[in-house]
Amino acid sequence: MILEGREMDGIGNTMQKKAAELERLAEVLVTGEQLRLRLHEAKVIKDRRHHLRTYPNCFVAKELIDWLIEHKEASERDTAIKIMQKLLDQSIIHHVCDEHREFKDMKLFYRFRKDDGTFPLDSEAKVFMRGQRIYEKLMNTENNLLQTREEEGGAFERTLVASEFIDWLLQEGEMATREEAEQLGRRLLEHSIIQHVTNKHHFMDGPLLYQFRMNFRRRRRLIELLHERGRSIPESHDSPFCLRKQNSDGGNTSFLSVSPTKEIKVAVGVRRSSMSSSCGSSGYYSSSPTLSSSPPVLCNPKSVLKRQVSPEELQTPGGPFIKKTFTIIGDAVGWGFVVRGSKPCHIQAVDPGGPAAAAGMKVCQFVVSVNGLNVLSHDYRTVSNLILTGPRTIVMEVMEEA
Repeated sequence: MILEGREMDGIGNTMQKKAAELERLAEVLVTGEQLRLRLHEAKVIKDRRHHLRTYPNCFVAKELIDWLIEHKEASERDTAIKIMQKLLDQSIIHHVCDEHREFKDMKLFYRFRKDDGTFPLDSEAKVFMRGQRIYEKLMNTENNLLQTREEEGGAFERTLVASEFIDWLLQEGEMATREEAEQLGRRLLEHSIIQHVTNKHHFMDGPLLYQFRMNFRRRRRLIELLHERGRSIPESHDSPFCLRKQNSDGGNTSFLSVSPTKEIKVAVGVRRSSMSSSCGSSGYYSSSPTLSSSPPVLCNPKSVLKRQVSPEELQTPGGPFIKKTFTIIGDAVGWGFVVRGSKPCHIQAVDPGGPAAAAGMKVCQFVVSVNGLNVLSHDYRTVSNLILTGPRTIVMEVMEEA
C-alpha cells in the first residue's frame, strides 16, 4: 500500500492538472445551465419574429446585457460581453443561424444550444451530466448511503462507501456490472466530481470512503467565468465535508462541520429543460471533439416523422398505435427530450443519457397527455410551457406505432 499511497498522493501531479482543467469545464457547463434556467424564468428567452420568420427560444443580445447589468451580474457592458463570449466559445450559446462567432451588443438573436438540441455532447460533457444526475438522485431520495463516517482517525460528512455506492448504481440501473460501475466511479473521480475523503486513493470497489467534491447546487456568479484559474484543486487532504477537530480551552474536543457555500434551490435547478427546437443539426445530440469547436448547424431541422397523423387516427380502436405511460423525474440538467409538431406533438429528439431515455421514451412517439391533461389538440409551444411550469416529476402518456 506504500507504493499506492505515493502514486495516488494528491491524485498525482498529472491527474491534478487534468482534473483542474475538467473542473473548469464543469463550472462553465453548470454556470451556463443556471443562467439558462434563470432567463427562461424571467422570460428573457422566448419566441421572437424577424422578417416574417419565428425564432423559438432565443434572446436578444442587447436586452440580455441590460438584464445582466440590472441583476448585478456585470458592472458594465464590456464585462457582460466577455461573459457571454465565454459561453459562446464553449458552445453553450450560439447565434440562431450561426452567422456571428462573436457576441455583439446589438439586436441579434442568440440561443442556448440546450434549447435547440445542438449542444455537443462529447465524452467529457456526458460524464458531468451523468455525475450531476447521480448527485441529484442521491440528494433527492431517502437512502442511507450518505452518512457521517470515520476513516484514518477523522470523521467525514456525507460519505459514500465505495462498495455500497456500486451496489446502489446497479440497483438503480445506472450500470450493468460491478466492473462498469467501478469504472464510472473512477471517471467521476478523475473529473473532480467525487474524491476520496483524504484524497489518497483512486476509486475502487471496497470499504474506502468517498464524497461528492463538486456542489452542483451552489449558485454560481457569472463573473466567475472570467477567472481563468477557476477553482483550484486543494493542496491539503481536507475534504469539503470534513468534521475537523477543534481544541477548546477546557481541553475538550468538538467538531466543526465544514460544508460548501450556499446551495441553489432544487426547484430552480431541475424544473426546466430544452423542450423545443428550431435550429440545429438533424442528429441533435451529435458529439464533438471539444466543447470549443462549433459543429456545423443547419436551420430548421426536418421532422423525424415519416408522416403526420391526426388525434382521431391515434385513438381509433384497433388501430396500429399503442399507448405507453412514462414517469420521468427531471434531474439538474432537465428531462432530456425535445418536443415538436402540433395536434398532436411528437418527440423529436431524446438525450440517450437523460431521464426520458431511461424511462423508455423514444423519438416519433406522439404526446397524448402531460400530468393527466390531454394535449392532443395543442402545439409544441403549449406542451413545452406546460412541462416547464409544472412539477419536477412528470407523467406522460404517448402513443407509438406497434
